[in-house]
Amino acid sequence: MAMMWVEKHRPRTVGDIRGQAATVERLAVYGKNGIFPHLLFAGPPGTGKTTAALALCRDVFGDNYSDNILEMNASDERKLESIRTKVKQFARTRTLGGADFKVIFLDEADALTSDAQGALRRIMEQYAETCRFILSCNYSSKIIEPIQSRCAVFRFRPLADDQVRRQITTVAAAENVDLDEDACEAIVHVSLGDLRRAITALQVSASLNSHVTRALIYETTATAPPEELHGYLLACREDGFHPARRRLRTILDSFGLAGTDLVNQLHRTLYDADFLTEAQKLDLTETMAEIDFRLVEGGGEALQLDSLTASICSSLSSN
Repeated sequence: MAMMWVEKHRPRTVGDIRGQAATVERLAVYGKNGIFPHLLFAGPPGTGKTTAALALCRDVFGDNYSDNILEMNASDERKLESIRTKVKQFARTRTLGGADFKVIFLDEADALTSDAQGALRRIMEQYAETCRFILSCNYSSKIIEPIQSRCAVFRFRPLADDQVRRQITTVAAAENVDLDEDACEAIVHVSLGDLRRAITALQVSASLNSHVTRALIYETTATAPPEELHGYLLACREDGFHPARRRLRTILDSFGLAGTDLVNQLHRTLYDADFLTEAQKLDLTETMAEIDFRLVEGGGEALQLDSLTASICSSLSSN
C-alpha cells in the first residue's frame, strides 16, 4: 500500500519543521541540550504538534527514539484505567540505550476525563526525574491547571499561506505531480492553515490525475469555489428566492456539501464579496450563525437552507 504523503514528508528533525518559528527555535535548544521539561503543545489540527513532538524525541534520542517513547492517542484511551495501567507501567520501567529519561507522548490530551487528568498529574509528579510528558491538544483550556503549571506551554498557530504554498510545491515536485498554479492556490484556500489537510488534498487529487487542476482540488475536497458562492449571494440579491434556491441546490449537488459545510464556506467567502456593504455582511453573519446552530442541533437540512436563502434574499433586498 502506498504510504501517506503526510507521513512520508513529515519532518524528521525540529530544524526541518516549516512555520512556527518561535516554537521551533525553543525546541531546537532542547534538542541540542538533550533534555527538556514536560511540554504542552496547544493549537488547531495540522499545525505541527505531533511532528514537533516526534522530531524533538528523535533529536534527543537519535534514530532509536522509539525505544524510549510511548505514544498514545488520548481520545482512544481517555479513561482513568488507561492512565493508571499503561502510562504508569511505562513510566516506571527503566530506560534503554543509556538515555537519561523516557518520554510519554499523549496526543489529543484534551479528550482525557477529569479523573484521568488527576491521575496523570500524580504520575507526572512521581516520575518527574525519569520520565517526561509531552501533551498535545486543540484546546489548552480543557487541560486542568495543575497539569498546565507543570508544563512549558507552546502555542501552535495555523500556518501562513506562503508556508503552506511552499510545502505543497515541494511535495508536488518530490512526487512528480504536475500542479497548476491556481490549483496550488486552491489547496491553500481550502486548507485554512492546516498543512496535513493541504498535503492530503494534494495526494487525493494526484491519485486521480497526475495533472492536478483547480477544479479537481475543489471537487475532491468537497469545497465550493468562491465564485460559485458569490454567484449564489448575487442571485439572492438580484434574482429572488426561487432562482437563488435553485442555484444553492446546484452547488450542493455539484460539490457534495453538507449543510453545515455550506454555511461555513459561505461565511468565509462573505468577507471577500465586494458587492456587499459592511452592514449587509454583519446581518448575514448573524443569519448564518443562527442557521448553523439549528443544523448542529438537528434541524432539517433542506428546510434550514431554504430559510437561509429566504433570510439572505430579504436582508439584501431591504438594504
